[in-house]
This record gives sequence, structure tokens and C-alpha cells, in this order.
Amino acid sequence: MTAATDTPPDAAASSDAVALPDAAASPRIAADPSPTPEPPGEDLLAGAETLKDTVAEQSNTIGSVIEQLDAWGFTVADTRFSVWTVLLVILVIIGVILFARIATAVAKKLLARFTRLSASQQLLGEKLLSMVVWALAFFVGIDLLGIDLTALAVFSGAFGLAIGFGLQKTFGNLIAGIILLMDRSIKPGDVIAIADQAGNETFGQIRKIGIRAVSVTTRDEREYLIPNENLMINQVENWSYSSKRVRMQVHVGVSYGCDMKRAEELMLEAATMVKRVLKTPPPAVWMAEYGDSSVNFTVHCWITDPEAGVGNVRSEVLKNLWDLFQQNDIEIPFPQRDLNLRDNAQFQQLVAAISQRVEDRRDQAG
Repeated sequence: MTAATDTPPDAAASSDAVALPDAAASPRIAADPSPTPEPPGEDLLAGAETLKDTVAEQSNTIGSVIEQLDAWGFTVADTRFSVWTVLLVILVIIGVILFARIATAVAKKLLARFTRLSASQQLLGEKLLSMVVWALAFFVGIDLLGIDLTALAVFSGAFGLAIGFGLQKTFGNLIAGIILLMDRSIKPGDVIAIADQAGNETFGQIRKIGIRAVSVTTRDEREYLIPNENLMINQVENWSYSSKRVRMQVHVGVSYGCDMKRAEELMLEAATMVKRVLKTPPPAVWMAEYGDSSVNFTVHCWITDPEAGVGNVRSEVLKNLWDLFQQNDIEIPFPQRDLNLRDNAQFQQLVAAISQRVEDRRDQAG
């Protein structure tokens, strides 16, 4: 009986080893007949998931709304985009822009209050502060969104290369503007000579040095936007670089028969009568040349406010000089020419014909 009923230990172990997998596999197939679903794509913004969980812990209602917004989306490769993600990006961008603007305004006021800088140094400090604040705001926004920059490495490299070529001039003008402010060769309030597209040269006052261009306003209220690179590379005539004193010239001609010394005295008197002309250094009169019809002089005057105009000062000097010349019998000449006609047969025929016609008209009139 014992030999018939007992089973060898090795055979029993072997039988158990084969039977256990079959018994375990059978319930798995019966309990889970459907295929395993694919895992959802990973969110590009880690901050969106963190913020969603935080809000859900505080308020179930708002959390359910966020869950519904997050459910509306699509997956590209391994990255998932949803309505909640887009809304969060828009809100963060708006917040970063508002933060940067407010922080820039506050920083500019603090810089103006606690420092004593010149106009160019003040503007340079404001530009540098603005760049720092905007860079800080950008990285704060990246941190809030939790963007994984490694996932955008390839895209950002190509995009950055395209932006680099497209904004090459913009960054060049930015650096040129900073250099102009650092060496203080051009600063707001300076008066510089400029030329328009037709080549007519005029002068204007610098109102603003921006990121891309310098704003120059002329006397006729025309505003020129000149790229910063042009002012740094090309020659610039700055009337107020080291001093605002400017010497201007008024050209005058008198006849050969007048008293030259008296004419010079009247020219000096006409210049000193103008309020904007400086007494020191005083006006000066130089004889320029012996012209065809007149003796030409140049009246040199000094002013310290070229931004108020130069042509109006010249006009006042000439008006005063006109009155003084009239009172002192100084003649302002006009061009005169002597006409010499060569005598020949054709000329004699022309004179005879004219004389005959004149006599005929006299006879008819008599």
C-alpha cells in the first residue's frame, strides 16, 4: 500500500513546478482579456502639472475645471499639449511682461533718485537696467512654466541661428548705441549736422537714443531716425560735443566806392545789436575777396544756443545792417555788366533797319 500510494520527491517537485505556472496564467487571461493601453505623452511644461495638483488640493471645483481643460489636447510624439497648457503659457507671458515693465520703471526712478549722473550716463544706466530686468523676467517665466530646455535643444539651436541672422543689424545697432553712450560722443541734447535723402544738409537736436536708432529733430520739426551704426561708423559733425559755443558767418557785399572802414564798423554794430550774439568773444569782420561787383566781407558771430536756430540770427544781423547802411549811405551793389558789340556789315544793316523803322513811326505820328 505504501509503495503504491507514495510519490517520489523529485517527481512531486517536478509536477508542482509545471502545474503552478498553468494555474497562475489561467486567471490572468480570464481577468484581463483587453490589451494594455499606451501611456499618455509627457507634458512639455512640468510647471503646468505641478500647478494643477496644487490647485486641486486647495479647491475641488477649480481642480475639476483644470482637469477638464487638461483633458482637451493632443499628443505630438512624446509631448502632450492641452488647453490648460496654452492658457497657462499665455498667463505667464502676460505676467512676465507686466512684471518687467513695472520693475523697469521702478529701477529707472531709483537710479535717477539715488545717483547723480550725466544725461548720457543716466540713459546708459537705464538701458543696462532694462536689459537685466527683461532677462531676469524671461528666466523667471521659464522657471514658473518648468520648461525642459533639453527637449527644445535642437529646435532652439535652429531657431536661434535664424534669429541671429535676422536680427544681426538690430543687435549691431544695440551695441553701437551702448558704445555711443559709454564714450559720450553723442548724447541727448546735442546738436549735430545731418543730411536728408536729397543731400541737403541741415542741423538737428538729438532727442532720444533708442535701441535701434537715434531720434534727431530739425528746426522744421522733421524727425530723422538714424541707425546707431551710422553715427558710430560715419563722420558726424557735433556742434555741442565739448562746448555749445558755435561760430556762424554772415556774408555781406558793399560797393567799391563806399568807405570800407565805416562799413566794417556798421557790420560790427549790426551784429552786437542781436541779443543771442555773445559779447565775449566779440563779433569780428573779415574782408573775404574783391568780387566782380562788390567787396565781400564775412561777419563772424558766436552763439551758445544752436538748438534755437542759426538762420534767424543771420536774418536779424542782415536786417539791422540794411537799416544802418541806408542811414549812412553805404551802397549794397547789384551785378553790372558792360556790353561791347563788334562792328560789321550785318550789324550796320541791323542799325539802319532799326533807324528806318523809328523814322517811319515818327512820320506816321506827325
